Amino acid sequence: MRNLLKGIRRRWGISAPRMTIRTHVAWYWRWTGLIIAAAITYALGTWIYDAGRRYAGFDRSEVSEEISRLRATVGRLESETAGLRAVVDASESRLKIEQTAQSRLGAQVKALEDENNRLKEDLAFFENLVPGGGDKLVINRFRVEQEGAAGEYRYRLLVVQGARQREFVGNLQLLVQIEGADGRSAMMNLPEPESATNKSASSGNGFKLAFKYFHRAEGAFKVPAGAKVVSVQVRIFESGSSQPRATQLLKLS
Repeated sequence: MRNLLKGIRRRWGISAPRMTIRTHVAWYWRWTGLIIAAAITYALGTWIYDAGRRYAGFDRSEVSEEISRLRATVGRLESETAGLRAVVDASESRLKIEQTAQSRLGAQVKALEDENNRLKEDLAFFENLVPGGGDKLVINRFRVEQEGAAGEYRYRLLVVQGARQREFVGNLQLLVQIEGADGRSAMMNLPEPESATNKSASSGNGFKLAFKYFHRAEGAFKVPAGAKVVSVQVRIFESGSSQPRATQLLKLS
């Protein structure tokens, strides 16, 4: 019984444990408070982080502005590059056109220079030509040169007659001696005879000529592949005659 009384006094008496009375708070208000506290903590942490970066010399707004400025600069440089590329393309086109025109002009100048040299040679020849040369026919400046293509040759010559007044009418023939790849020699008659019975020189076989004082003749011929020209003989025949009025032999090799 004594022990029971001691227990009651200890629980409900002066020495009994203290009791804490708390106000009841709904759960949603607790979560709202927690969210607000987390937001405040996050904002405070972000501010502290930005403040630390600004203190260290790094500012996000300045970096954003710098990136925007660099993007604008890149766009401007790309536009300028496109314009310069267009100018370069146009310049290359003009350069190609100018180079083509220059090549053509160079070829024309070369042709004019060759013609001028021939005219100078003709002038020098006629200045040295003695008047009153009678009825003689002269072959002057007979040349044979190989063309760009293999086996093609071009010939040039000047035919002059003396002081007679009547017109010369006749023909020109070429006798081309060639050597084949096997070392054998052959003769080409240009132009080719009309028939097998007309292989000799005659008034009806050859390049036609008709002039009074002088005539410049030129043309081209081709030899078989692998053959080379050894010599070329030019013969001038007057119409109605089977004997050449003038001949000249040119050896090439």
